[in-house]
Amino acid sequence: MTPVDSREVWLRGPLPDMPALLQPVAHALLQAREELDALLQDFPEDLLWERPAGVASVGFHLQHLTGVLDRLFTYARQEALSPTQLQALAVEGQCPQPPCHVADLVRAFDQQVDRALAELRTTDEATLPEPRGVGRAQVPSTKLGLLVHAAEHTMRHLGQLLVTARILQAA
Repeated sequence: MTPVDSREVWLRGPLPDMPALLQPVAHALLQAREELDALLQDFPEDLLWERPAGVASVGFHLQHLTGVLDRLFTYARQEALSPTQLQALAVEGQCPQPPCHVADLVRAFDQQVDRALAELRTTDEATLPEPRGVGRAQVPSTKLGLLVHAAEHTMRHLGQLLVTARILQAA
């Protein structure tokens, strides 16, 4: 049995077949997945949509983490959001088809990270400075800007989710 490396993902070295300039994006996504999976392994279902002090629920953060990765990578490919993506955005923060289970939402995020990593592995670094538009207004960015923001935004919401989950479990 291979021992588990307890260092943060970025300290474990380069990921195979990952473009050098995208290693930090991949490391952040993998770190987020590891932390989220560990914390929510036994998270109580009845706390999924609770909003202590009015903050966003764990369920919202799980949906948003998955959705924002999907949306930002879509913009990075210079594509418009699909009706399915827009519908998912519209229901973030609520269980669209009860019952919603923690494990299902975590699995959806894990699968989205897998898709993001696969896309990063096939990204030509020469395309990273290319301009990209964000949203319907086509706010200017670059392919690299979108991919870095995907990692940064993921870590920001992961932090919020971790604090909310701990507060709920301690109550």
